[in-house]
Amino acid sequence: MLFLLYVLLLVYFLFFFEEYGRVAAEERAYRYNLVPFLEIRRFWIYREQLGVLAVFSNIFGNVIGFIPYGFILPVITHKCRSGFFIILSGFSLSLVVEVVQLVTKVGCFDVDDLILNTLGAAIGYGIFAVCNYLRRRHYGKKI
Repeated sequence: MLFLLYVLLLVYFLFFFEEYGRVAAEERAYRYNLVPFLEIRRFWIYREQLGVLAVFSNIFGNVIGFIPYGFILPVITHKCRSGFFIILSGFSLSLVVEVVQLVTKVGCFDVDDLILNTLGAAIGYGIFAVCNYLRRRHYGKKI
């Protein structure tokens, strides 16, 4: 149930949340960035002009948005406890989101978002792995 709520919130923030510069359908255009770290660098260079909230929501928001994916998925199913699987599926989910944003002209296809989202999934899995290790050490492998 928690994972479903997470997915619904992710869809809302990625496609419908007006604070991320969504524009009317007639004003939409195909926008994309295929140069790694270009937008991250731009946000960092112009951080004073853009403001802390814009920089935080763009850079850290992409990472934070995918941490639950990397953490919750291995908790709900034993088949998804491979770090490689979580990172690859996190990248794949991010790629699907970016392609849908490009095709529907809602947002921008950004390779930096792919990098940050995948990093978020990896961090989430890392948190899961540490928690799982501590749980197994404390309670044993049977639980």
